[in-house]
Amino acid sequence: METLMSVLVGILFTIGIYLILTKTLLRIILGTSILGHGVNLLIITMGGLKKGGPPLLGIKNLTYADSLPQALLLTAIVINFATTALFLVLSYRAYKVLGTDDTEQMRGVENE
Repeated sequence: METLMSVLVGILFTIGIYLILTKTLLRIILGTSILGHGVNLLIITMGGLKKGGPPLLGIKNLTYADSLPQALLLTAIVINFATTALFLVLSYRAYKVLGTDDTEQMRGVENE
């Protein structure tokens, strides 16, 4: 199962990097979002599934589940959502001002 998850992380990284290297802003934003999803899946895969009880006082278990990977994943999801929203707002504003979402045309260098 971990091998399949590792392959899926690699596929998500590949798609994300491919989209980031394109010329349109929307594809770049989608690429960063997909790359963020790949990182989230990587955190879950590397954290592994630990079986055990919740780490609460008063519950007598011999093994406890590690909650750090879940906390890191939740933080990564919030950061990914916030950066995607920021990128979407900035690209919408750039499109309204410049009239294009092509990065080559945004540079204004046409005859180089």
